[in-house]
Amino acid sequence: MRAWIVSDLGWGDSGKGTTVDFLVRQHGAKLVVRWNGGSQAGHRVVTDDGRAHVFAQLGAGSFVPGVRTHLAETVLVDPLALRVEARHFDDDAVLERVSIAASARIITPFHVAANHLREAARGADRHGTCGCGIGETVRDALEHPDAVVRAQHLLGDRAALRRRLGDAQDRLVGSLDDELRALADDPSTEHARAMLLVFRARDSDALVERMSDLGAARIVDDDAIDSELRSGDVVLEGAQGVLLDQDVGVTPPHVTWSRCTTHAANDWLDAHGFSGERTALGVMRTYATRHGAGPFPTEAPELAPLLPEAEAIHRYQGAFRVGWLDLERLRYAIGVSPIDALVVTHLDRLAAIPPREGVPTDEADWLAWIARALGRPVRIASRGPCAKDKRILGA
Repeated sequence: MRAWIVSDLGWGDSGKGTTVDFLVRQHGAKLVVRWNGGSQAGHRVVTDDGRAHVFAQLGAGSFVPGVRTHLAETVLVDPLALRVEARHFDDDAVLERVSIAASARIITPFHVAANHLREAARGADRHGTCGCGIGETVRDALEHPDAVVRAQHLLGDRAALRRRLGDAQDRLVGSLDDELRALADDPSTEHARAMLLVFRARDSDALVERMSDLGAARIVDDDAIDSELRSGDVVLEGAQGVLLDQDVGVTPPHVTWSRCTTHAANDWLDAHGFSGERTALGVMRTYATRHGAGPFPTEAPELAPLLPEAEAIHRYQGAFRVGWLDLERLRYAIGVSPIDALVVTHLDRLAAIPPREGVPTDEADWLAWIARALGRPVRIASRGPCAKDKRILGA
């Protein structure tokens, strides 16, 4: 009985999804727990036979038959987006293997719209966002803890849910007076104005019906997962990255409303009485990346060949950026988010990184160098997005 904790040592995009898929296959785990963040995840997995999916809320082990996803009480759940994701997945029964903790906070369309509107009003001073309503939902829950919509409310009285949704809408409208004035006459914010129409729409019965329709996914008591944690290996799939953590992130306000460190994962395991062994893995690329707004000290135009060929620029998240490996911030991340070993991805791109003094170019030498530099062994080395592209190093 072992828990594998997968966290990102950077600003995200390091390869958590493909690592989770590999661990599930390697260790026969039947359960993936999403323990932080929400519907903003973009964890790309490619199977050895060529199937591909970018996982948002479904666990990244879902290609493996029988593997379940649990969305923990610490996760923000968007039920509408979950249904959309399931439709794009190639397994019609995938929702049957999803459970949601009853106290998990629910993202409504109003939180998503408020997210878009508030960020658009910042103009050039945008904080950076995936536009999924994560921050607005957390903010609302902190300010109005008794009024927040939780997963358990989706199964309760429809009239009560309708009131909760309407109250959330009214609260959010009232919190955006300045932003709405700033956007009123700006011709560059057509999308924001479209979101405003969503924001002010009042089709309560239809929304209640859609929010309550989880398909085959189950809402369960928070402690219902405890017995499953005692039945075999479990993989805890982190979201975002340690450098974006709400408490220890290094570039506020360009951080997330989520706990991204392994401390948060261990706190969740402790709360559910998990007594098995734990292995915390820190995922990193062979170079640094950052998606969207925020300081990026090692950003390097000369590394442009490392950029994806067809990277779409998200309306709010912004462009994908690349830079030199940042040992200082990697060491910081390990200090605030303890790990047992490293997962190094994108080793196939080493040849495209210009040589630098003191940094090996041979793969084996580079792996030994990074292990010495960060004081942690490399457990998994990855040269591509598939399980076959990975190998285990050491014990």
